[in-house]
Amino acid sequence: MRDNTLPRRTFLQSTALLTGSLMVSGTALSKTAPNALRLGGPIFLKSDDPAELAREHRRLGYSAAYVPAVDGKDSAKIRAFEKAFAEQNVVIAEVGAWVNMLDLDPEKRAKNLTYVTERLALADAVGALTCVNIAGSYNPKKWDGPDARNVSKEFFDATVENCRKVIDAVKPKRAKFSLEMMGWSLPDGPDSYLKFLKAIDRPAFGAHVDIANIVNSPDRYYNNTALINETFKKLGRWVVSVHGKDVVGKDAHLAETMPGRGGLDYITYLRNVTALPQPVPFMLEHLRTADEYTEARQHVMQKAAEAQIPLA
Repeated sequence: MRDNTLPRRTFLQSTALLTGSLMVSGTALSKTAPNALRLGGPIFLKSDDPAELAREHRRLGYSAAYVPAVDGKDSAKIRAFEKAFAEQNVVIAEVGAWVNMLDLDPEKRAKNLTYVTERLALADAVGALTCVNIAGSYNPKKWDGPDARNVSKEFFDATVENCRKVIDAVKPKRAKFSLEMMGWSLPDGPDSYLKFLKAIDRPAFGAHVDIANIVNSPDRYYNNTALINETFKKLGRWVVSVHGKDVVGKDAHLAETMPGRGGLDYITYLRNVTALPQPVPFMLEHLRTADEYTEARQHVMQKAAEAQIPLA
């Protein structure tokens, strides 16, 4: 009878390779190789031509994009954007809806909810992965400012109601509605996000990840590798888009900065994103100039190369 027993060294090498293919930074994988990284960010080309804009994303090395400026009622232009970006293999990652869904003025709150509903409808029409907003704030002076009531049951219940209203009004077939996590309002981390997922109870509600936003304590800053792993372990299958920023200690405070100028573990961040069962875009934001975006983009690409993660 033929002896099919593997030599001990070969067996151990095979086992190590298999284990490495199933776990990356503590995140379980269902395949032996990561997804290609879909990096995206704003561009500075002054044009409203869908094909030109799509090509500019590719020229910069982007395979994901924020939605271009387009009227939600202009169905022909929406279709043109969807077609042009698809031809360049550029995913439209996000439609932002940055207004306060919890404004203390009832008239403003209603107007803002109408706007968010329109933005989700645009996301679904153009084939974007998500329409994202923050839950809002009860701060009377700043739409996203801190307030003690932003971690209350009242805040949670009102946000659940708002998200359901928006989703039920649109009934999106492709796009998900999602909330961006914040440091001083709910959801402020993976556990509170899981509570929203359960309470909202809609297939069209997804998870948005921005690790920089939830690094709101020394513990989370110095142990951000564990925070990254925990966030993706708990939210992974719902994640639709990720923001790429960084955090730095400055004058005894934590401050947002561009990728590469702070302390976030970018190797772990990128490995978790590309280990998800679904391809998820990684979007740069909040920088001012094309040169700043070039620096941030090059840092992310360098870290992806170090982690042996290909670019889409």
